[in-house]
Amino acid sequence: MTIKGSAYIAGAFEHPTRLAKDKSVAQLHAEVAVGALADAGLTKADVDGYFCAGDAPGLGPLAMADYMNLKLSHLDSTDVGGCSYIAHVAHAAEAIMAGKCRVALITLAGRPRSEGHSGAVPRIRGADAPDTQWEFPTGVATVNAYAMCAARHMHQYGTTSEQLAWIKVAASQHAQYNPHAMLRDVVTVEEVVNSPLIATPLHRLDCCVVSDGGGALVVVAPEIARSLKRPKVKVMGAGESMKGQMGGEVDLTYSAAVRSGAAAFAEAGVKPADIKYASIYDSFTITVLMQIEDLGFCEKGQGGRFVADGNLISGTGKLPFNTDGGGLCNNHPANRGGITKVIEAVRQLRGEAHPKVQVKNCDIALAHGTGGLLGSRHGGATLIMERE
Repeated sequence: MTIKGSAYIAGAFEHPTRLAKDKSVAQLHAEVAVGALADAGLTKADVDGYFCAGDAPGLGPLAMADYMNLKLSHLDSTDVGGCSYIAHVAHAAEAIMAGKCRVALITLAGRPRSEGHSGAVPRIRGADAPDTQWEFPTGVATVNAYAMCAARHMHQYGTTSEQLAWIKVAASQHAQYNPHAMLRDVVTVEEVVNSPLIATPLHRLDCCVVSDGGGALVVVAPEIARSLKRPKVKVMGAGESMKGQMGGEVDLTYSAAVRSGAAAFAEAGVKPADIKYASIYDSFTITVLMQIEDLGFCEKGQGGRFVADGNLISGTGKLPFNTDGGGLCNNHPANRGGITKVIEAVRQLRGEAHPKVQVKNCDIALAHGTGGLLGSRHGGATLIMERE
């Protein structure tokens, strides 16, 4: 079974707020839902499938569907952390192909900034989770789990802090054109490497922002897409995978993207060289570098050279990435930024990105995310989309 061409992304909306002290999480979910449906030219009465993850309050889709008064024939609460919403697009396409629904709504929302949650310490549900009893007593934190990967990459491949810094520089070059971005100042490599160390070798500016807000997507059946007046963004291929501790055979040099990316490219029938724009989850600079390698944009160990000297900057670089500023500069809502990766990819494919960062002739785009801890167990989801 292949989802290639079985569904289209008809609506995409990113909440403009980055601080929502006067709104509940449920309210944010509802507001992004309204925004995405309006973008598609649909209403909530058209929705018969709903997808959300662990950021949704209450019992996930049950509570939120009731809050938004949706009439559903299909729902999905798959939760694999930050890549959940990329996986949801594929799950929605599968459900549409199986005849379970025709208009699928996907929402994400959160208030970590208002709640004072930095994301430094991962939120793990259930003290009886098999990893918790062994890892949490040692004080595992999100940033040091990623810092271990960065340190290993530097040791094994000679990657430098300056090379990692170029990822932040590229994101800042794009964020300056986004009026909603939390950090709009363009930074230099020197400013990144001279910012305070948070967890060796990662500096403050190697880390993503923490924001309130959210986003939503509307995935529809082909006949629905043809009836709408929006540019058609076709779902071409998807892949999901995970990587754990492998019974003690720990290898910090690669991520789940090795398998999820290969599956997505095979289903879409395209190669990394065909991708005109890439939305890549950027919780930290090392996250981007490793995923670029694992998705096949360069050889393993060559990521540092690939991202250096502005090669990720739209208009001049080899692989324009995260043209909204990404999690590093723009928005990382609910400490789960995967949905924003799809939203910006849709903008690029429609030709609706900011003129200063719009990729010329952008007809094939990729969105990829991770969920969990890169230095421990995590999920990976890859989505390839095409402008029809």
